[in-house]
Amino acid sequence: MVTTTHLRSLQALDMALRKGSLKGAADALGITPAAVGQRIRAIEEYLGTDLLLRGRSGLQPTAELEMARQDLAIAFAALDRASDMLDFQRVSEIHIVAEGDWSVLWLEPRLETFRAAHPNIKFCINGAGDVPLRLGAPDLRVVQDNGPGEVLYTDILLPISGPDNPRRIADWDSDLTMEGMPLLHLDEQLTGAQPGWVDWFQAFGYRTSGPDRGVHYQNARLAMEPVRQEVGFLVCGLSLVLRDLESGQIVLPFPPDQHLMARTPFRMIVRPEAETRPQMQRFLAWLRGELRTSLQVMDKITGATSRNLTP
Repeated sequence: MVTTTHLRSLQALDMALRKGSLKGAADALGITPAAVGQRIRAIEEYLGTDLLLRGRSGLQPTAELEMARQDLAIAFAALDRASDMLDFQRVSEIHIVAEGDWSVLWLEPRLETFRAAHPNIKFCINGAGDVPLRLGAPDLRVVQDNGPGEVLYTDILLPISGPDNPRRIADWDSDLTMEGMPLLHLDEQLTGAQPGWVDWFQAFGYRTSGPDRGVHYQNARLAMEPVRQEVGFLVCGLSLVLRDLESGQIVLPFPPDQHLMARTPFRMIVRPEAETRPQMQRFLAWLRGELRTSLQVMDKITGATSRNLTP
């Protein structure tokens, strides 16, 4: 029967062969060279045979050990996978504070795929979710500004509308297609924090009067339902509406190469203490993969490079 002591001895033996010395094994295992030697001697005494040959070229396996090395490698790989799986299956919480439109329109529609694959990870996003809000810094923060943090991407801004609205402008003078059409605005566009209709008309034409007239909304998530219901036309971040475009609930009424770039990128700040947790590492890997897929779709739609996504 293999005991915990035997496993430690076999681990020390395996690492000594990989590193070629007791010191290398000690550094990898976080123990002293003497402790590595003691563990190896313990398994040699238990088996009644020498397992290592010491020479100028470093440690070499005896013939007896050489026959078992492949099985040892397979066994330790299986133990690593099992340990990783058991650690991952513990209930874990990830607390996220994110820019509101990005959270509701980009993250949450995609998060169900991660939840389904990892049901033991619970989320609190902007104070709501599976677990209560906790005091202290969040594990992950996503903002849209020029501050510190890892740059995720810079969004593409372009007009969107419900599927029937483009028919209303199809027969109009091409130079003044949007004259008299209902415009929707976001507060951040009216303050100049992000480009909106005023900037878009200046860049591409289609309207000369009242580019700032229309209905104002506090944010994109509030404006999306009116857009779907054909209330008016909105300039919005493309990354936020990919799902609506895919479903046909909204359309692009103008050529997608007629777009503007957001003035500030989306950035991610990960709490250092959380970054090393296996659950967080898996979530970050999933998040970056989803972002990469979205940006590829955006590039295909617009022919532009929208981002600076970290590999």
